[in-house]
Amino acid sequence: MQDETRRAHWDNAYQSKGEAGVSWFEDTPAVSLDLIRRHAAFASSSLIDIGGGASRLGDALLDAGMKAITVLDLSPAALDAAKARLGARAGDVHWVAADVTAWKPDRSYDIWHDRAAFHFLTDPDDRAAYIERLTAAVVPGGHAIIATFAPDGPERCSGLPVVRYDPAALAYVIGPCFRLVEHMEHQHRTPWNSTQAFQFSVLQRV
Repeated sequence: MQDETRRAHWDNAYQSKGEAGVSWFEDTPAVSLDLIRRHAAFASSSLIDIGGGASRLGDALLDAGMKAITVLDLSPAALDAAKARLGARAGDVHWVAADVTAWKPDRSYDIWHDRAAFHFLTDPDDRAAYIERLTAAVVPGGHAIIATFAPDGPERCSGLPVVRYDPAALAYVIGPCFRLVEHMEHQHRTPWNSTQAFQFSVLQRV
């Protein structure tokens, strides 16, 4: 899928359904916060949220005292929703409207967080581009927290196919520059009260 087509798809999803009308909405990103707390020092760590869109993770990280937060998303509409919700605090976050497979990191991060972006990359070239940027952006000893649909999770989301992973398969795809240090299963409850099986993997940059 071309960059413009991808952007239009996600802009439409947010503009037509609203922040709380998409299946991945979480009022409180509890699992992500718990894993970040275990692998980051909030006051001094830098974090990038890949595909963060209108997620409330940035709000929660600001509340917890994190100073260096970047949110990257393909959809300007999603980022605008987050900025509007944060109000004056939006200036405390660095916002990047870009396709992660084409983006050029201009700094390094202690934490790379991705809840449900990587599994949309069904093309091997897109996955390779993502991994190249992941490897370049995370400092040695830093961590990538990547959540995808689990093997028993949905085969499609927002009308698009996904690739489902277990932790071992994800670690294999990400490659030898990272080692799997923690993983957990999670049943996400959607706004319409159905459940989706996720797996969260924590991989450390070697």
